[in-house]
Amino acid sequence: MKVLLVIDMQHDFVDGTLGSQEALTIVNPLKERILKAKAENNLVIYTKDTHYDNYLDSQEGLKLPVKHCIKGTFGWEILPNLLIKNAVIFEKESFGSLELANYLSKLNEKEKIEEIVLTGLCTDICVISNAMILKAALQETPIKVDASLCAGVTPQSHIQALGAMQMCQIEIINNK
Repeated sequence: MKVLLVIDMQHDFVDGTLGSQEALTIVNPLKERILKAKAENNLVIYTKDTHYDNYLDSQEGLKLPVKHCIKGTFGWEILPNLLIKNAVIFEKESFGSLELANYLSKLNEKEKIEEIVLTGLCTDICVISNAMILKAALQETPIKVDASLCAGVTPQSHIQALGAMQMCQIEIINNK
């Protein structure tokens, strides 16, 4: 089994409060990659950055005082053209998801996962956090990041995050 992870492709990160041109650029190629994964019977899993009305009082909110991905708002929603029917979605209140790692670890016990490929936003925050957690939880499973289907807060921080992941034996691929 192969797994494609689509990290935080939500309105607030693509075309909302924290959106960027780089994020917009990966939407169509990512849609194609999701459809290809589904056609190949790969498991596609999504994450949703999830905050609440008290976000600005949280540790993250104090360091990044921009309300975003507030549960139930338009900005919290995954871009509908990227969602597949009956999608597996993990809401996460932090950069990385231990729940996702536990889920994949249990799946791996039942059926060996051949590879996990991460895509989405932001390379330098949530993609790197989830990649590192998954590398620790599934040490013998190839963890890959598709650099062409990710975007960082800045182009420079995207490149730095890719380098950091590569140093931790996470394979960086580029399917352009």
